[in-house]
Amino acid sequence: MKFSSPLALLALTIPASSAWTAASRRSIQPLVQRRSFAAAALFSVSTEVVGEEATESFRLKFKGEDGDISPWHDIPYKAGDGYNMLVEIPKMTKAKMEVSTKEEGNPIAQDIKKGNLRDYHGPIFWNYGCIPQTWEDPNEEHPELKVFGDDDPIDVVEIGSKSLAMGSLTEVKPLGVLAMIDDGELDWKVVAVAVDDPLASEYSDIDDVPDAVKDGIREWFRWYKTPDDKLLNGFGFDEKFLNAAAAGEVIEETHEAWKKLKAGETDAGKLWLGN
Repeated sequence: MKFSSPLALLALTIPASSAWTAASRRSIQPLVQRRSFAAAALFSVSTEVVGEEATESFRLKFKGEDGDISPWHDIPYKAGDGYNMLVEIPKMTKAKMEVSTKEEGNPIAQDIKKGNLRDYHGPIFWNYGCIPQTWEDPNEEHPELKVFGDDDPIDVVEIGSKSLAMGSLTEVKPLGVLAMIDDGELDWKVVAVAVDDPLASEYSDIDDVPDAVKDGIREWFRWYKTPDDKLLNGFGFDEKFLNAAAAGEVIEETHEAWKKLKAGETDAGKLWLGN
């Protein structure tokens, strides 16, 4: 059965010539290109593109001052008074890019489902990425929600005014968090704003964020899989966004879970953890 909603229909009708929009083409070119970014915590990183965009060969690899690094394990999760966000999907693009947690070096690559490159059916309206050095533990049941983590770094939805480049590091201020339940797994969505965005001076907590933005985020993530005949996603805590303090607690909990993972205290399964 296919579902439809006003938000889903809007996402499907907004023009997007391809999964790789002009904005992302400006920042990511085929074959090999290097860019440098500096996080607020003075952690310098450069990126190297290997392969060709919109193909299975594409990889965005990361390098530090001493050579290759993992963007998941080697980039600090903290940045100044906020947190580092690693941008995987720039706003208004469709290609489902993600840190490859099971691949050596954890480069960013396009997700593949049933042998095909995965695109959203419409563009995502916000910058999307993750916080390094975090992990949602699939071995740990949430005491209230009674579901287990999704085995990935914690996700961030950045609601600022700018489109952020894939692979860039941005210091963000958490505003709240939404407990999404995706196929029976807990998949937290941290709502945040870049600290250098004009909205950062207006927003300090989730109640400062307009209802239209919060509703848009919740409904986008509720409906986005339904064009593939998937069920609606659900949400814990009566579908409410928890506040900034709760978001900070969730981030810290996922950081502690990552530390246990790296220390060998938790089953890593097929995850690539480096040395």
